[in-house]
This record gives sequence, structure tokens and C-alpha cells, in this order.
Amino acid sequence: MNKTFIIGHKKPDTDSVVSAIGLSYLKNSLGDTTEARIIGDINKETEYALKYFNVPVPKYLNDVKLQLRDIDYHKGFFIKETGSILHAYQAMLDNNLTGIPVVKDDNTFYGLITIKDLSRVLINDNIDNLYTSYDNLLYVLKAEEITRCDSEIQGKLLVAAFKSTTFMNEVELKKDDILIVGDRHSIIEYAVNTGVKMIILSGNSMIKDEHIEIAKRNNVNIIRTPYDTYKISRFVVLANYIKTMVSMYNPTSFLETDFVSDVIDINNKLKHTNYPVVNKNNKCLGLLKITDLSEKHPKQVILVDHNEKMQSVEGLEEAEILEIFDHHNLATIMTSNPINFRNMAVGSTSTIIYILFKEKNIEIPREIAGLLLSGILSDTLVLKSPTATLKDVEAIKELANIAGVNYQSYGMELLKSGTSLEGMSKEDVLYNDYKLYTVNDKRFSIGQFFTMNFDEIERDIDAYVDVLDKVAEANNYNLVALYVTDIVKNGSYVMYNKKGANIIGLAYQADVYEGYFIEGCVSRKKHIVPVIMEILEN
Repeated sequence: MNKTFIIGHKKPDTDSVVSAIGLSYLKNSLGDTTEARIIGDINKETEYALKYFNVPVPKYLNDVKLQLRDIDYHKGFFIKETGSILHAYQAMLDNNLTGIPVVKDDNTFYGLITIKDLSRVLINDNIDNLYTSYDNLLYVLKAEEITRCDSEIQGKLLVAAFKSTTFMNEVELKKDDILIVGDRHSIIEYAVNTGVKMIILSGNSMIKDEHIEIAKRNNVNIIRTPYDTYKISRFVVLANYIKTMVSMYNPTSFLETDFVSDVIDINNKLKHTNYPVVNKNNKCLGLLKITDLSEKHPKQVILVDHNEKMQSVEGLEEAEILEIFDHHNLATIMTSNPINFRNMAVGSTSTIIYILFKEKNIEIPREIAGLLLSGILSDTLVLKSPTATLKDVEAIKELANIAGVNYQSYGMELLKSGTSLEGMSKEDVLYNDYKLYTVNDKRFSIGQFFTMNFDEIERDIDAYVDVLDKVAEANNYNLVALYVTDIVKNGSYVMYNKKGANIIGLAYQADVYEGYFIEGCVSRKKHIVPVIMEILEN
């Protein structure tokens, strides 16, 4: 069963991370296979909550783009270099393919053979050398073993076409000759006495016991086939090792981890039909027929605490979104199929996950209760935010009881853990809790940082504005703003890129300046995003 990733948004806040962890626990308790992941570095507040309840930080998920491993390519389709040309042809025929990768004994990729390559062998009349195994010859010629002295056969092919006396007088046999002959005993005797590499008896020809004994003494390999001389001469070349055809080829191969989009770009230039698929150690995994790209199994994801593509994981458009759980306004994400979408007007996504636990009648363990509690306390500022609802209050009381903490004292410690500037750059402060938004063709971003003392930030306000200007310029954003929310004063100080001053002024109907304090502005969802969106829409 494929694993489903449960993810919050970029630049994750506490609610985003813990709601993913909580939902993953719930889903797995119900028999699903899920894993909570993060798509950005966690902040100090989230780190505090995870450490307090002894829960590891979820693994990082770089992207959910389609890779070759998500495609139904022909896994395990290749041939050992010592397989015969006929084996390769039959494998392609059986699988309706026009190419096959060739590998060494340890499956290291060696080369690629196509049906076109094989066709050149079939129409080439000048091939008179053989390099193969004894067993390959038995298989290709449907032959039986008479004597076996070597496991590998290498030499020059000869056909006893002249009459016996002429052949023995005119043809000088050598140790590496492979002689095709019928029941011409004088020639057979000449060959075994010379000690040729192999005799191939045509038409199920009989051979004298005395000649067999001489062959054994002189290390002459003998096989017998029902095919006539003409058929042998045409078929025997197909017994050659497939590796004898590889030296002239250096085909393009792909890693199983390569993105499908990159494969398509390369194929648009090369226009090939077949590509070997290998791992990072160049071990062959199979063959990609370019039409296989239509048989895909996208990565499956469940989104929490967001429903906007810009805020989500890279490659989301190539993944399959199964469900969304959020408490924000509806945004830009579209799906190809109907999904379960749980959107509620509550203070945090963690509250929604708590409600799901109750609906499914699944017991909430202490560490999960503690994390969900942390998410609600963080998003509602310990119930001081106007976004807090009666459902949040109900959830906090029960979760605090299960977690064994006083929610007010724990909540203040949680918020305080995220207000320290120690070791943080100006960029770290901006991206601590940062989200992107789109209104028509306009884009803006909002960072929010909680503090109990604005003085430390105010001293470096010019440096913060420089960062905001650079981010806006680099990304062509109409506005980049940082709201520093003072929990004690119940309001926020706003800083913004210089070109965004007019938007902020119109939003709050004031003569704003960098570090302007907005009374009662604590909720990005209620007090910040809606007023800016209204200005940009008009």
C-alpha cells in the first residue's frame, strides 16, 4: 500500500505541524498508511512543543513531483550479458518491447540493445565468429549434448560444404574452429583428431563411439541438432552472447528518482523509444518505454492548515490530493477528482483534528493531546485571539486534561518560547511564520512574529525594511509585510517594503510609518489578510 503524506504549509507554524502529526496518528489508527511531513524548518515555538511532549520532528518532504519510480515502467526487464541474442529477441517479443537493457552479473548496467540492432544481425551474411556459452548453443539450436569440455565456446565457424576428400586436402582445421557437419565420418574423424573447439552435428547425424572417445581426449565439444546445415548457419549466430553487440552503444539512461518532467524534456530532444532505468549505483532496474509515462501513480497527499498552492509543497500539481483540513478562507487549490474537504470557522486546524478524534471515537494519547493543545493555544494566542470559538475552548479544556497541563501557564510558556530573537537573522524573523497570497494577478506575503518586547526589533528597523524590500523585488511581490505581534499589548507593529506603504496606509486608514502600532491587530486571518485583500481587489 502506498504511503500518504500529510503536510502543512511552507514556513510551518505550530498548528501546521502538530495537526499533521495528530491527523496521521488518527488515520493510522483507522487502518490507513500515512506519515506526517514538514516542508520547511520548524520555528522555536514548535520545537518547544515537540520537545515538551517528547515527539520527534517529522521528516522533511522536499517535493511530491512525479518520479520514474511512480511510473509503471518495465521493472526487472533486462538480460544478463551472457544471455544469447535469441534470448534477448524473445524477451522483447514476449513483452511487446523494442529494446532491452544488458547487464553484468551483478546487474550493473552495460548497454542497450534494440530490435533494430537485432535485425542487422539477422540480415548480415558475413558473421563467422562465435562467442557464447555451451548452454546457449543447446538452447538456440535445440541441440543435445554429446561431449562437453568447455562451458564457453569461442571460435570461427566453418561448414563442411566440400566433398570429404576435397575438404581434408584443402581446409586446414585449427584449435578454435567450430565445424558444422553432417554424418560425414571421415571429416568428423579429421576434426576430432585435430582437436577443434566444437563440432555441430546437423540433421541428428550419427557419430561413431570411437570418434566420441577421441573427442573427449582432445577436448572437442560436440552437440547434435535436428536442424539442417543451412538452418544451423542462419541460427547459430543468435547463440552469441548479447554483450557482443553492446560495445558500439552508449545510450541515455535515467535514475528511478529522476523527475518525469525532466525525462520528457530530454526525450523531446532525443526522440528515443526506450531508456534504461538505473539506481544511483548504476544497477539496472528495468526499461522505460516512453509511452509508459502515461501509466503513473502520483504521490498521495493530505493537506492541513492551508488550501493554497503557493503555500504548499513543490510539485503539488503532479500529486493526488486526497483530503484537505483547514480553517482558513478558500483559496486556489484545484483537484482533478472530488475530495473530502473539511473547512471550519475555528481558531486552529488542531481543533478540527480534535473533533475528528471525537467523531471516530478514537482515544487521544497524551503526547497527541499535548500537541493538538499546543496548536490551538498558538493559533488563538491562548484564547485571546478573536478567531477563538467555543469549539476551541471545549477542545483546549479536554486536551489539557489528557495532557496533564494547565493550559494557561503552558500556553504562555509556549508563546514565550517563540519570542526569543537569540540566534535569529532578520530573514529568520520574517520567515518564522510566513505565508504567500494571491489576489487576481497580484501577490503579497505576510510574516508574523510574536514578541513581548518590540524594542529589540525596533532598534534594527531599517535593516528589517531592507530585507522586506529585497524579498519584494526578488519575487515581484506587491507587498511584503512583517507584523510583530505584542501579546501583552494586544496589537501588532507593522513593517513593510517601501513600495507597499500605500497598500498598508489604505488598509488601516492611517498615516502609517515603519513600526506603526495597530491596536487590536493580532490575527493574520481576521485582522491582516482580509483588509489587504480588499485593497488589492479594488
